Amino acid sequence: MEFEEALATNRALVKVARLYRAAQAASLSELGLHAGQDVLLWHLGRQPDGMLISELAGRLGVEQPTVTRSLSRLAGGEWFVREAVPGDRRASRVRLTGKGAAAIPRIEAAWQALAETATAGMDAGQRADLTGLLEKVRGNLLGLGVDEVLVRGDSAS
Repeated sequence: MEFEEALATNRALVKVARLYRAAQAASLSELGLHAGQDVLLWHLGRQPDGMLISELAGRLGVEQPTVTRSLSRLAGGEWFVREAVPGDRRASRVRLTGKGAAAIPRIEAAWQALAETATAGMDAGQRADLTGLLEKVRGNLLGLGVDEVLVRGDSAS
């Protein structure tokens, strides 16, 4: 790859990543959420009986302290409740409240609207190609040894 092509590729990827992240943040702020909190709530919404924090961390691909911090930030919003786990004083189960469950369709609608906006003018084949190409880029970058958990930080999205 020539330098000019590399420069154009780098610029395009950075610009798209920044714009998508900003659009995502704006969309989530309308729901009273920050990046990563949507994914956390969405996973909880898929488990009506709740999940252990360790299970949630596994689903999100992050460490337990990351989930604990994210839950602490969400705690004041009455999105979920923590319940003791019988027989294990250290573990707690997290389950959505009615408010949290009601947010799931709104989260999904926000995700869909953002994806539709980002891919406007593309047909189904182009959208599939884009997804495949982005997954290829992700795989290539993971090959550098970059830890996705570090990249995501508290935002498991």
